[in-house]
Amino acid sequence: MCSFPDVLYPCALVHWFSHVGQSADPGMGMWTVEPDVMDDGAPLATVIHLDTIIRAAHLLPVFGSSFVPEDLYFNSLDVYHSYFVNNNVNHHCHEYLS
Repeated sequence: MCSFPDVLYPCALVHWFSHVGQSADPGMGMWTVEPDVMDDGAPLATVIHLDTIIRAAHLLPVFGSSFVPEDLYFNSLDVYHSYFVNNNVNHHCHEYLS
């Protein structure tokens, strides 16, 4: 929640991503996204009102050919450089991504 001046607003911190390429990955059938960053390399993030969120995205890391680190628990968004947007989570998600 954010307040200004004495009004509480429900909000979320959003890290922005952009799609890679002009179509979904042919092997996975899912779009690939990469985190948007500012000129200094910091993640591009914005605080937005909860009413502007349509649906959450389910991101799956593009693992590559190396092994997954054993200590990878909560920082996968910092470890991987690109992600698949899972369009198989549920029917509603598939409608938005098709």
